[in-house]
Amino acid sequence: MHICLEVKEITKEFPGVLANDHVNMEVSEGEIHAILGENGAGKSTLMKIIYGLYKPDFGTIRLYGKELQFTSPRQAIETGIGMVHQHFMLIPELTVAENIVLGGELGKVHYRRKENEALVRELSAQYHLEIDPSMKVKDLTVGLQQRVEILKVFYRKARLLILDEPTAMLTPQEAEELFLVMDKLRSQGVPILFISHKLDEVKKISDRITVMRAGKAVSTLETKATTPQELANLMVGHEVILQVSKPPQKAGEPILEVKNCVVSSGRIDKVKGCSFEIQRGEIFGLAGIDGNGQAELVNALTGITRIKSGQIFFNGKEITTASVRQRINAGIAYIPQDRQVDGLVMDFKLTENFMLRDFAQKPYARAGQLQKQVIEQHSNRLAEDYDVRPRQTQTLARNLSGGNQQKVILAREVSRDPELLIAAQPTRGLDVGAIQFIHNKLLDLRTEGKAILLVSLELDEIMALSDRIGVIHEGKLMDILPGGEVTKEELGLLMTGVGLEKEG
Repeated sequence: MHICLEVKEITKEFPGVLANDHVNMEVSEGEIHAILGENGAGKSTLMKIIYGLYKPDFGTIRLYGKELQFTSPRQAIETGIGMVHQHFMLIPELTVAENIVLGGELGKVHYRRKENEALVRELSAQYHLEIDPSMKVKDLTVGLQQRVEILKVFYRKARLLILDEPTAMLTPQEAEELFLVMDKLRSQGVPILFISHKLDEVKKISDRITVMRAGKAVSTLETKATTPQELANLMVGHEVILQVSKPPQKAGEPILEVKNCVVSSGRIDKVKGCSFEIQRGEIFGLAGIDGNGQAELVNALTGITRIKSGQIFFNGKEITTASVRQRINAGIAYIPQDRQVDGLVMDFKLTENFMLRDFAQKPYARAGQLQKQVIEQHSNRLAEDYDVRPRQTQTLARNLSGGNQQKVILAREVSRDPELLIAAQPTRGLDVGAIQFIHNKLLDLRTEGKAILLVSLELDEIMALSDRIGVIHEGKLMDILPGGEVTKEELGLLMTGVGLEKEG
């Protein structure tokens, strides 16, 4: 098989971090080559070098025998390299069609809206990634924004396709459709570099796997000849327990009670009369296809948006009209779905991000003055306890990998000793090591008698962690089922609006 991509001795260093350390790799025509590694292992840096976003300090890259020396991503696109980024590269104020065709649109002087929208509609139907071309990106869910990113690459007819965590926010059905597209491209000889933290996906779709750790490519294996356990161990450098161990536990009294909750966006009801409760020592999982009211419900529970009707009780007291600050002070913590937009201030240091909830509280502030030594000690302790890498708390949040950014948020929220933790997509885009860490922290909270609302698109995660599972479809709570007894097929039916037949 003809080698189309050759990566030789690629090295890239940032201040204090050796991101890529003499990396070697080959990708053949018609091969899906997976890249595995912990967050911060150097996967995304390597892809950005191939794509022209970064220039390597040392080493060479050849595409179909020609050495690449890009000074911009535009040159990479013109050469035939397409990349779907983990963190979206979209312009929120533009429409779906405008984002997809930007730089290669029909019409040299005037933008031909109808023709471009028709082209995008045809493209989205062809790849089973249906979306309204006329909608503005800012009005889309995270999952739909991911579709726009994938369609952008397909529009440019890439000769080498780089997919950086492309299924992180897709439903199982959408992921299957993407795999069908990838398989079709493979049969046409298109090489694909596929970065994923999901071992089952990598095993299912790839031909070969390169495992990266601490900036090095530690091993390249034939997919058929390896196991998820071997891959997980190579990623983190030691034995990993892949199965979640959840000890049996009897739940206590209700902490959160939601009664007939209706939440609107504009004139449309996004949450339609939801009622449920979460008890002490319980993880309550909320499953559903992205865009079915989960985000609106979470915003209502955290106080970000007001509910249209219904009631919310916390520890027996009504908090329906309470502010965000009042809910925080009452004991509600929140891990938001988008860590970079809603969870962190990316240009703040870690010390500042750790203190976002308590910057005005004693002992961190006195007489209006921040107590820097106390804050530094607190930040160092959290970074150590939650294994945030690098340990330098003066580092800007934007310089951390996704997994370590998530650990900062988790540390900030959990260290406040909340009675209820609302965790929205807490492991989105994370590697197996970071996922295991966060799962263990959630289970520790459960053991301590805390209540957890886990909102996730990952059915395996919902099923492994949840004591009870609520399924939401088009804003309605379809059913609430015992976590240990429900099947993935039953959840899938409820997620698409099909009710389960009750015995008796």
